[in-house]
Amino acid sequence: MEILFYHPTFDVTQWTPLLQRHLPHARLRAWQTGDNAPADYALVWHPPYEMLRGRTHLKAIFVLGAGVDSLLSRLNEHPDLLPPGVPLYRMEDTGMAAQMQEYAVSQVLHWFRRFDDYAALQREARWEPLEEYRHADFTVGVLGAGVLGGQVAQRLRGWGFPVRCWSRSRKTYPDIESFAGADELSAFLRGTRVLINLLPNTPETAGIINAGLLAALDDNAYVLNLARGAHLVEDDLLSALDNGKVKGAMLDVFQQEPLPAQSLLWRHPHVRITPHVAAVTRPDEAALFIAQSISRIERGDAPQNQVDVTRGY
Repeated sequence: MEILFYHPTFDVTQWTPLLQRHLPHARLRAWQTGDNAPADYALVWHPPYEMLRGRTHLKAIFVLGAGVDSLLSRLNEHPDLLPPGVPLYRMEDTGMAAQMQEYAVSQVLHWFRRFDDYAALQREARWEPLEEYRHADFTVGVLGAGVLGGQVAQRLRGWGFPVRCWSRSRKTYPDIESFAGADELSAFLRGTRVLINLLPNTPETAGIINAGLLAALDDNAYVLNLARGAHLVEDDLLSALDNGKVKGAMLDVFQQEPLPAQSLLWRHPHVRITPHVAAVTRPDEAALFIAQSISRIERGDAPQNQVDVTRGY
């Protein structure tokens, strides 16, 4: 079994023993320019245009991450980037859900316990207990209720927060209010104090967190963007922070990455920044998922998490 591998930063020698632990007969080879030799499967992240073109004999292509937007966005320029008829899969979870839950819960608790306010008081050497927030007044709204969004919503519900979610099609989770479609977005936003974005990045969701959406949130709202920078109109967020509509923001993803040094987001007192690390691909867990998926294909079954190229996720 021949498996092609391409990732701009991952080392193929790290992945080989992890995959062979589950697929002893697999041979993993790093793709290089000019490599047109046959292969059964491909594991990719930001692959060069010529890597996959014409490889119609592949049984499957696996994207080494939860998002496929960076790959699908190139289809307009290169319609033959993906070989026709070859199924495309993204990582189902591979540890990302747990990481995303840790990140989201820690930040919501940071805001709920008013640690930013206490940090400001500390800078002034002021000893001043503040009025506590109540869970009932701290409704968390999760944009995107797929694998990651659903698990984040459920974990926050376990901490006692009222939680609601919004997605393209209605999702059902215990004790979580569900909204779906454009017609219900306004109702979802009304009463939301903490907005967490975990939407897929598609043409329909680009720029969805804009001035109009932010204005519909509760006063003194908080924004946590964990999905893609394209979802957020950064200037609109800065305006909402400056006029007091939004009290704080935590951003892990940006329109341009790395975030340029001249960006006002770096220096805004109510913005916290991390460099796209909320949930990363863990090779050992990803290798297990890929091996299990390949085994299903070899048995004639269909793995989970096939990408609908038309919908973009």
